[in-house]
Amino acid sequence: MTALPTRMLAGVTVPDTPLISKAINFARKHGSESTYNHVLRSLLLGFIIADKILPSRDREVHAIAALLHDLGFPIGHPPESTIISEDKRFEIDGAHAARAFLRKEGLSEDWDEHRLQLVWDAIALHTIGSIVFEKEPEEFPRLGLMKELKANMCSLCVSKPQTTYDNTVGEWGDKFVKGYDRKGKLTQDLLETCNLDEIEPR
Repeated sequence: MTALPTRMLAGVTVPDTPLISKAINFARKHGSESTYNHVLRSLLLGFIIADKILPSRDREVHAIAALLHDLGFPIGHPPESTIISEDKRFEIDGAHAARAFLRKEGLSEDWDEHRLQLVWDAIALHTIGSIVFEKEPEEFPRLGLMKELKANMCSLCVSKPQTTYDNTVGEWGDKFVKGYDRKGKLTQDLLETCNLDEIEPR
């Protein structure tokens, strides 16, 4: 794999390509300041960790996925934005938007369907538990991200609740959104109503 040019950002060596610069600008345009700082922190912390355990990975894919991973958050988009759907989870909205961005800006002999899929997968599957509450303050301050996170999650529970029932977004709706109800809509409910053991293999 060809070595990429690099630059220092907040004391961390990160790749520096025209496409990454465009992704930084795209993330800034399609999100709030706190979300923008969050994705930059994700980029920096991701490179600090991954460079120690997986130095041979695709560093441009890693950078693009980190920078664009929260495009599906509803707060901070310009009025003309078409990223937020009516019926998809925010991770999927973000993954679709990142792939569309790459198809517009990054398609070349270096950006094939495999690399596009890597970015899509990284964004669509990124919502897992974290250790954020155990960490000390770092560069690119949160700027009230956690309060805004609550607003983003509650907004998703109101605007497209069907995308929130089987994941952690729904927990915000359970606690803070009046009239939000996941009863009968959880994955467990689905599994209890369909008898998969009786389906004949094809």
